Amino acid sequence: QVQLVESGGGLVQAGGSLRLSCAASGRTFSNYAMGWFRQAPGKEREFVAAINWSGGITNYADSVKGRFSISRDNGQNTVNVQMNNLKPEDTAVYYCAVRPYDISPFVYAYPHWGQGTQVTVSS
Repeated sequence: QVQLVESGGGLVQAGGSLRLSCAASGRTFSNYAMGWFRQAPGKEREFVAAINWSGGITNYADSVKGRFSISRDNGQNTVNVQMNNLKPEDTAVYYCAVRPYDISPFVYAYPHWGQGTQVTVSS
């Protein structure tokens, strides 16, 4: 059974940084795409970033381009997102997700999800 566990969330001031990590277990993920999504109160879950199986292809939401950087370590079955220059509008619960094969920005394309980690950015 696939399990995804996020960590690294917290409270940070605007302009600060956080690094989220997601540990995956239950199978081999070297041929899986991995992604990060977020959901703010009262809003739909939205795409943040994704990375393909090799780490050679990444995709970012326009709102985080130039500020967030996604990476993965297939040996450790982890995916990380470095978040810099955080803004209050980045406040949300951040979720890790995995899917077989190619990356996708769509929530429905990911069959496996973590429980989420809260990120709060104060102004």
